[in-house]
Amino acid sequence: MTFSIRLAAIGAAFFALAPLSEARAADGVGLASWYQLPGRTACGGRHNPEAMTAAHRSLPCGSVITVTNLANGRSTAVTIVDRGPFVRGRIVDVSRGAARRIGLIERGVGRVRIARH
Repeated sequence: MTFSIRLAAIGAAFFALAPLSEARAADGVGLASWYQLPGRTACGGRHNPEAMTAAHRSLPCGSVITVTNLANGRSTAVTIVDRGPFVRGRIVDVSRGAARRIGLIERGVGRVRIARH
């Protein structure tokens, strides 16, 4: 087997694994915003704006992640109860209570790190 064929096989194997697990998909750095929504969440419960909850596009309902505000180092654990964010470039929407706890409430949007438990 030539070097280029071997390299292509390794690359193909790597990209076959690239979607990775949900745990890896939840780890990352990006923009977060906070939201308040009347009524029910995508996971079926009533939205409580003061609860430590969040919306994520792909994590299963009930997943727990830690959201850390990179501007001030404050963090909190939140439970995924909804789908979103639907604004390009954002990785998570947190509830008003969670935003207050990590110091995101005034600016509305901030750079965060998320990590799945």
